[in-house]
Amino acid sequence: MESYEPPVPAQPNARRYVGKVAFITGAARGQGRAEAVRLAAEGADIIALDLCEDIATTTYQGSTPEDLAETANLVEKLGRRVVTIQSDTRDFRRVKEGLVSAVAELGRLDVVIANAGMTSGALSWEIDEEHWDVTIGMNLTGAFHTAKAAIPILLEQGTGGSITFTGSVAGRRGLPFLADYVAAKHGVVGLSKALANELAPHWIRCNTVHPFGVQSGLQMTEITDLLKEHDVYRPMFSPALPAYISQPEDIAAAVAWIASDEARHVTGIELPVDLGRTNR
Repeated sequence: MESYEPPVPAQPNARRYVGKVAFITGAARGQGRAEAVRLAAEGADIIALDLCEDIATTTYQGSTPEDLAETANLVEKLGRRVVTIQSDTRDFRRVKEGLVSAVAELGRLDVVIANAGMTSGALSWEIDEEHWDVTIGMNLTGAFHTAKAAIPILLEQGTGGSITFTGSVAGRRGLPFLADYVAAKHGVVGLSKALANELAPHWIRCNTVHPFGVQSGLQMTEITDLLKEHDVYRPMFSPALPAYISQPEDIAAAVAWIASDEARHVTGIELPVDLGRTNR
């Protein structure tokens, strides 16, 4: 039987986001950029935030101001407006000030995608305090700050909205070598579920989307090395579908649905886009 894999999701024809503004963190590259481009292609104006610098606790390079500028360029090529913010999501004051300013410029806020994050790998008992603090801070506290900055704006508008948090298979399973990341992403799930209940009377929906591996250029060489040393854990990193990794556009397609009015009756869920990994 010949090898077959469905193509990456095509450029959308839907106009689900006409007249809407989306705030996306971690937007300089990878999933965040793909989400910005997807929503812009469907009519949204974009507020794109990213740290744009290296993170000391990772083995891969961080995004750059040039990466964020390229995301803005791609959005503008689609005929949409874009405002960029260079900020660490752990700095609530800067996130809040940047978002308020961007909303004043673009006129409103409808969609929030808390996507910024990072990870590194080690056996749980060998994670040092710096790695733990940075991982929890950037993946969980940063997601909280994103929501905390956006929610008062959505409530004041009184026209509903959606908040989508980037989770992970590590937010649904105890993957080895990632205890700090696992803890952070499980925390993101809890945060989303609590917010879903609190915000439901205001027609503001909160959900999490859970990828497995995504081809975003972030090479975690330490995980590869750890699996060579501890091969017993390798099956825990094996998906069901016959693909090694997802593309950023695969995740963006799922986010574009769950954040849209087509999913207006969906809140408080964990949506896996993980090649069937959590079904095994």
